[in-house]
Amino acid sequence: MTTTTRVTDLYPTRGATEVVTPRQDPVVWGSPDTPGPVSAGDLQALDRDGFLAIDQLIGPDEVEVYKRELDRLVTDPAIRADERSIVEPKSQEIRSVFEVHKISEVFAQLVRDERVVGRARQILGSDVYVHQSRINVKPGFGASGFYWHSDFETWHAEDGLPNMRTISVSIALTENHDTNGGLMIMPGSHKTFLGCAGETPKDNYKKSLQMQDAGTPSDEALTTMASEYGIKLFTGKAGSATWFDCNCMHGSGDNITPFPRSNVFIVFNSVENTAVEPFAAPVRRPEFIGARDFTPVK
Repeated sequence: MTTTTRVTDLYPTRGATEVVTPRQDPVVWGSPDTPGPVSAGDLQALDRDGFLAIDQLIGPDEVEVYKRELDRLVTDPAIRADERSIVEPKSQEIRSVFEVHKISEVFAQLVRDERVVGRARQILGSDVYVHQSRINVKPGFGASGFYWHSDFETWHAEDGLPNMRTISVSIALTENHDTNGGLMIMPGSHKTFLGCAGETPKDNYKKSLQMQDAGTPSDEALTTMASEYGIKLFTGKAGSATWFDCNCMHGSGDNITPFPRSNVFIVFNSVENTAVEPFAAPVRRPEFIGARDFTPVK
């Protein structure tokens, strides 16, 4: 006889109506006294705002290495044909390549870099594994943005992450201007979970990676949140980075400038928060989007 362990759903979503739930989990799981690359003041700021901006996480020489690798990947016909590549509907150019830490040893080394994984361990208070990694490409003259959303809403509903014990880092490989479709976050929004309305279609990921639909907040909810929290736009030189909590309400606009915007995006999840069955989807998403390999990064 086998038994199935039931996991309490702390964050209901994808029901008949939107549901607002106060955050049930810490933001910073590690002890403030634990030594690490993040200062006590920055940990407090992360707890308060939900994000932490770093002017230069990697140096100019390193940026060039990662840019060359990004260019190699997005121009490789074999990568383009791989299901891990997402193509822009209009331009038919590659928009994202997932699981880059498994496709590319160059990006695998970045994941293992203590400046990166060390911060994740300190924030989450445990060993971590990569829940998702990808490179994002926003060429100039019309690359589309990502609509407002909480990553955790999707990772909880469709990947089965039980708790908010996940942190993301976006490392800029080109300059982020205030005009070329940069990341926008509502500071403090990570303290409130917005459960979205509407059921999750089967294989929703095939559509949502190009244009978000299920898991999208209503205009009314976004207006309320933006009025309460405001909106922060991130700019910075190549090599700068933004760490942000999994439940931050965030998005980015289209890039209609001539200036491309590319970044590498890594999601670290605690090994003590491994995925179970999806909380609000008929099937799991593929493992290249929501990992089921919980091996700690070493």
